[in-house]
Amino acid sequence: MFKALVAVSLSQRMFVVAASLLLAAYGAYVLPQLPVDVFPDLNRPTVTLLTEAEGYAPQEVEQLVTYPLETALNGMPGVIRLRSVSSVGLSIIYVEFDWGTDIYRNRQLVAERLAMVKAQLPQGVQPQMGPISSIMGEIMLIAITGKSVSPMELREIADFTIRPQILTVSGVAQVIPIGGQVRQFRVSPDLIAMRRLDITPRMIEEVIAKFGTNAGGGFIDQHSREYLIRNIGRTTRLDDLRNLVVVMRGTHPVLLRQVAQVDFAPRVKRGDAGYQGEPAVIIGVQKQPQADTVSLTRAIEAELAKIQRTMPEEVTANRVQFRQATFIETSIANVKTVLVEAAVVVAFILLLFLMNWRATLISLTAIPLSILITVLVFHAFGLSINTMTLGGLAIAIGELVDDAVVGVENVLRRLRLNAEAHNPSPKLSVVLNASHEVRSSIVYATAIIVLVFVPLFAMTGLEGQLFRPLGLAYIVSIMASLLTSVTLTPVMCYYLLEVPTGPERDTIVIRALKAANTRLLHVTFAHPRVVIISIIGGVVAAGLLAVQLPRAFLPAFNEGTLLVSVVYNPGISLAESDRLGRIAERLVMHVPEVKTVGRRTGRAELDEHAEGVHVSELDIDLERSDRGREEIFADIRDHLAALPAAVNIGQPISHRLDHMLSGVRAQIALKVFGEDLDRLRTLAVSMRARLAAVPGLVDLQVEKQVLIPQLQIIPDYERAALYGVTPPALTATLADLTNGRTVSQIVEGNRRFDVVMRLSDVDRSTSGLDTALVSTPSGFVPLGRLATVKETEGPNQILRENQQRRIVVSANGDGKRDMAAIVADIRRMIEETDMPPGYVVRLEGQFLAQEEATKTIGLLSLISVAMIFLILYSRYHSATLALIVLTNIPLGIIGSVTALWIAGLPFSVASLIGFITLAGISARNGILKISHYINLALYEEETFGRDLVVRGSLERLTPVLMTALSAGLALVPLIIAADEPGREILHPLAVTIFGGLISATLIDAILTPLLFLKFGRKPLQQIMEERDAKPLTETAPAEAF
Repeated sequence: MFKALVAVSLSQRMFVVAASLLLAAYGAYVLPQLPVDVFPDLNRPTVTLLTEAEGYAPQEVEQLVTYPLETALNGMPGVIRLRSVSSVGLSIIYVEFDWGTDIYRNRQLVAERLAMVKAQLPQGVQPQMGPISSIMGEIMLIAITGKSVSPMELREIADFTIRPQILTVSGVAQVIPIGGQVRQFRVSPDLIAMRRLDITPRMIEEVIAKFGTNAGGGFIDQHSREYLIRNIGRTTRLDDLRNLVVVMRGTHPVLLRQVAQVDFAPRVKRGDAGYQGEPAVIIGVQKQPQADTVSLTRAIEAELAKIQRTMPEEVTANRVQFRQATFIETSIANVKTVLVEAAVVVAFILLLFLMNWRATLISLTAIPLSILITVLVFHAFGLSINTMTLGGLAIAIGELVDDAVVGVENVLRRLRLNAEAHNPSPKLSVVLNASHEVRSSIVYATAIIVLVFVPLFAMTGLEGQLFRPLGLAYIVSIMASLLTSVTLTPVMCYYLLEVPTGPERDTIVIRALKAANTRLLHVTFAHPRVVIISIIGGVVAAGLLAVQLPRAFLPAFNEGTLLVSVVYNPGISLAESDRLGRIAERLVMHVPEVKTVGRRTGRAELDEHAEGVHVSELDIDLERSDRGREEIFADIRDHLAALPAAVNIGQPISHRLDHMLSGVRAQIALKVFGEDLDRLRTLAVSMRARLAAVPGLVDLQVEKQVLIPQLQIIPDYERAALYGVTPPALTATLADLTNGRTVSQIVEGNRRFDVVMRLSDVDRSTSGLDTALVSTPSGFVPLGRLATVKETEGPNQILRENQQRRIVVSANGDGKRDMAAIVADIRRMIEETDMPPGYVVRLEGQFLAQEEATKTIGLLSLISVAMIFLILYSRYHSATLALIVLTNIPLGIIGSVTALWIAGLPFSVASLIGFITLAGISARNGILKISHYINLALYEEETFGRDLVVRGSLERLTPVLMTALSAGLALVPLIIAADEPGREILHPLAVTIFGGLISATLIDAILTPLLFLKFGRKPLQQIMEERDAKPLTETAPAEAF
C-alpha cells in the first residue's frame, strides 16, 4: 500500500501539495475551536444524592434516611463503590460507577431506585440528585465583600442578583454561595402569653399560612372593556404580619404580636465565609463536564464586570479568589513554549547534520503538518487540548521529523551517487527508488512505536484516563508523520532538492562522527566478548538500581494555589469556628508568598460536600518566589500551629484526585470498618499512634467522628398518658417548635422569603425547654412533667462505605521519603495489629493506582514485545534478526534509570510511560541499520563481513543520529524548569526518554553491528536465497528492506 502511495504521490505532485495545504489550513481553522482544559476527562461517573433532613441527629439520619437509600441503591449494575455521610440534618450518598459507563443511564437507574424507596423515608424528606459536574468542576471562587452592607443584604445580592446571572452563562452547572445571612420572617411564640390567652401553636400556624398571598377573582366586562379582578393580599411589611388576628375573644381580637415575637432573622446556617480576614460571601462556580474551562471563565468574568457596574457603593462582586483557568492557561502556554523551543532545537540539529537548508525545510514540514492533522483527529473525536495531549505532541515532536529525515537523507545520498554515475537516471526515478528503499524501515518502525503504546490503552482507573490521551496524541502524530513522509516529503524532495553538479562531501561534523564510529567499531570487533559482557552488566545494574528508586503515583502539581483544611474539634459552634477561621486567615497572610486568602467554614446550603461546622477550608493564592513548595508548606504549618486544629495542606486539583481515588482528601487513607462507633474511634486513635512512628508521614489525623453535645428530650409514656398526650404527637409538636417549621413564603419580585415559626433561643435551651408550656387536652403543662430533658453526647457524623460504618486515619507523604517504603511500613504495621472480630482495616490511596498501573503495563509489555517480534519476523523471516532489533529495547534502561537517579526523581507512572516511548524509539535504530545491511548485500553486491557492516553503519549513522538527537534534544525544554505548571507531570517522562536515548543510541552504535556480524550471516544468506528464487522482475529496489 505504502509503495503505491509513494508512486501515486510523485505522479500527482500538485494534487499532493494542494491537499497538504488544504489539510493544514483546515487544521489551523479548527485549532482555536478545540476545548481547552487542564487535564483530560478524569470524571469517574458519580451520582450524588443530597437529602436534607433538617433537625435530625446523625443517628436518625443514618437509620431513617441513609440506610434505606443505600439498601435500595445496592446491587445496581456498574456500581463499584457506595459512600455516604450522615451528619446533622443531612445525608449525602456518593454512588460511584465504573469508568466508561454512561452518566445519564446511571442517573436513570438511580432515579428508578429512588422512586421505589421514597415511601420508606420520613415525611417531608426528599432525596435530590446533584447536578452532573466535573471533578475539576469548581473553576472559580468569587468573594463578595461590602463593609457598609449588612451580611443579610450581602447574601441577598449574592442569591438574587449575582447567582441567577452567572447561571445563565452556558456551561455553568451550579453556583453555590456560602456566608452572609439568609433573611427570614421569624415568628417566635411566647408560651406564657399563649397560655394566658389560650392560644395553641396550631392556631398561629393556620393564620400565618394564609398570610401574604394573592388570589384570583376572574374578570368582569364593564365600560365595553374586560377587567381582570386581582385580590392582593401580598405584603412584605413586618407590621402587617405582627397585626394579624389569631382569634377573637369576645369582641376583642388577639393579635399575633401579643402571643409571639415577629422579626427579621437569619436562617439557621451550617457554614460561613471570609476573605482577607473579613466576613464575606463566597460564590463557588461549578462547570458542566464537557465545558471549556478557559472560555467559560472568561464569559463569567465578562458577566461579573457587567454585574459590578450595577452594585451598590463599597460592594465588590468581582474579586476572584480561585481561578482554575489561570493554571490551565499557564500550563498550556508552557507546553506550547516547549513545542516551539523543541521545533527550533530540531531545526538546528537537522541544519547541523545536513548543511542543506532545502533538506532541512523539507524535513521540518512534517512537524506542523503532523500536528495539524492530529488537531483534525482530535476535532473529529471530540477530544480537548490539555497538558497531556500537548505533552504527547511535545514528546513526539523530535520524532515527527524522523521518517522525513530518513527519506530526505537517503534521497540526498542517492542523488549524489546518481550524479557521479556514468549513466545518471532521471531525477523522478531516483527520488522514487530512494523513497522506496527506506519505506519498509519507516513503516515497520512506526508500527513498532504504535505497538509499544498498546499497554497504555489497557490501563484502567485514573492513570488510564490521564495518560491515554497522551498516547493517542503521540500515536496519531507519529502516524501523521508517516503519512507525510510517504506523500508530501518525496514530492518536496523532487521540487526542492537540487541535483548535485560537482562532487559533494559530508559536513565536517558528520566526517568527524564517522571517523570516530569507524575506530569504535574496529575496537568492538576486536573485543566482542568484553563489549557484550559489559553491556549485560550495565543492564543488570540498571535493573537493580531501578528497584531501589523511590515510588510515586504522579509528580506533584504546581497549581499556584493551595487548599488548606483546618479541622477543629467537633462540637465547636459555627460562630466560634468562624472566629478562629478569621484568625487563621490573618495568620496565613503573614507568609510572604500569600497573595489572597478566602475561607469557607462548614457547608453551604447547596453543596455536595458534607463538611461540619468544625472544618474550615482556606483557598490561598500564591505569588511566585525563590522558595520551594515544601518550604512554603512548612511556613504555613508553622503559622497555623498556634490554632487548636489539625492542618492538612494540599492543592485544589490534587485534593480532588485524592478524593476520587480513596474518598479522602489525602494521599494515604487507612480505613477501619466495623459496627460500633466507640470501638471504631478507639481503633483509629490506636492506629494513628502507630502510624506516627512511620518516617515520612505528615498531616497525620483521625477523621473527626467524635462525640458532640446533644440535648435529648425523652417522653415519659405514663405521665403523658395522664395528661391525654400521645408521645408521637408530643415529639411532632416539639419538632415544629424547636427545629422550626416553614409555615408560609412571602414573595417580593423574584425574591422569596420563608416565614418560619420557631421558639426563641432562650426557650430552646436546657432550662427553657424544661419549663416550656405544652398544649394538652388537660391544658398547658410544663414539658418537664411530660418528658425528661437532659444533656448528653452523640456522634457528629457517621460515615459509611459499601454499607459498612468506617473511620479513616489519613496522612500525606513529606515529599522526601519514598512513598513505596512508607506504604510497606504501614502494611507491616497492619499485619502486626490484631483486630477485634468483625473489624477490618484497608489501606487505600494513590499508591494503589500506581501499583495497578505498574502491574498492568508490565504484563501487557510482554505481549507487546511478542507482537513486535512477530512483526519483525514477518519482515525478515528470521528470529535472529528480530531478536537483534529487540536487544535495543533494554539498552535504554541504563540511561533512563541513571537519569532518574541523577535528577532525584521517583519511579512514577509518568516515568513508566517514558520507558514505553523509549522502547519504540530504540527499536527504530536497529531496524534502520539491519535493513540497510540487507539492502547493501542485495542491491550493492556487498559480501557479508566487516566491510559490509562498517559501511552500512556509517551510511545509517547520519539518519540514526539525527533522529535520536532530534527526539532527545527536543525534550530539553521539558527537562529544564521542571516546576513550571504543565511541565511538572511531563518532566519525569522527558528525563526518562532523554537518558534512555543517550544510552540506547551510543550502545546501539556498536552492539547492533557486532550482533549482526556475529549472528547475521545465516539469516542474510536465507534472504538472498529467497530473493534469487523470485522472478527477476521482482528484484527491484522497490522491495528493499
